[in-house]
Amino acid sequence: MNRPVKITALVGSYRKGGVIDATVDAILASAREQGAEVSKINLIDREIEFCRNCRTCTQAGGKQRGECPIVDDMNSILDEIERSDAIVLASPTNCGSVTAVMQRFRERLVCFAHWPWGAGIPKLRNPLKNKRAVVVASSAAPALIARLLTPVVKLLKQSADTLGARTGAVLFVGLAARQSRQKPGAQTIRKARRLGVKLASREFSQFF
Repeated sequence: MNRPVKITALVGSYRKGGVIDATVDAILASAREQGAEVSKINLIDREIEFCRNCRTCTQAGGKQRGECPIVDDMNSILDEIERSDAIVLASPTNCGSVTAVMQRFRERLVCFAHWPWGAGIPKLRNPLKNKRAVVVASSAAPALIARLLTPVVKLLKQSADTLGARTGAVLFVGLAARQSRQKPGAQTIRKARRLGVKLASREFSQFF
């Protein structure tokens, strides 16, 4: 008997219960109904220090991620992601980009690169994409305009790629700041639930 698909969501929102948080919850609830094992990490609740750009984690070779000398919650977060079959990366648009807490997380992903002193550019330790990913983003602007004029989706996809995941879908919620405690609309929830079903499936062809 196969073990359940494990899905981990990383949420870079500052607000709990808002558009991003509720949309991710809908994805995970739907996946759980299909038998998946799901978990959600609110980055704002975790201790994630700034990358110091010491490049200690990039010096040793090998496919395993490098060891960061900073002692915080980053290692436990990455351990959970590496045990997962699929990930959800979610962030609202803030000042034209991902939130600062998501960017702080992104910068710490340098441990997945091999970049010894003297090398011109870093290289991913393991370029294989054996996980699936869904990217969730929101903006006060209409979705199409926000996707064209901001790097949010690109940055989240890059993060998924670094974590060994291939992004199979993007759910971008536009006009997401019309109310102080706005909730996602019914259409967004339907899309989120469909993505949850696909993430929980082991049939990759149904997803990509």
